[in-house]
Amino acid sequence: MNTIETLKKFIVDNFLFGQSGKLNENTHLFEKGIVDSTGVLELASFIEENFNIKINDEELVLDNFSSLNAMDKFLQSKNIQVTSN
Repeated sequence: MNTIETLKKFIVDNFLFGQSGKLNENTHLFEKGIVDSTGVLELASFIEENFNIKINDEELVLDNFSSLNAMDKFLQSKNIQVTSN
C-alpha cells in the first residue's frame, strides 16, 4: 500500500465510516467537513505511529493536512516512503 492509500484507508475508516465515494486525492478535508481540528490531531498521531516520524507543532498547519495529496507531499518532505504494509 502506498502513502496515499494508507492515509485514505485511515480517513475512510475513521471519519467517513466506510463511505469512500466522496474522497479523492485532492478533496479538501476541512472544506468538505471530513476532518476538523480534533481530526488533525488524530491524523497526526496516526502518521507518527505508522510512518515512524515526529510531527513538530509548527508542522500542524492546514497546508500539510488539507488533502491526501498535501499529506503525501508533507511526508515526502520528511523523506517517508511507504511501499507496502
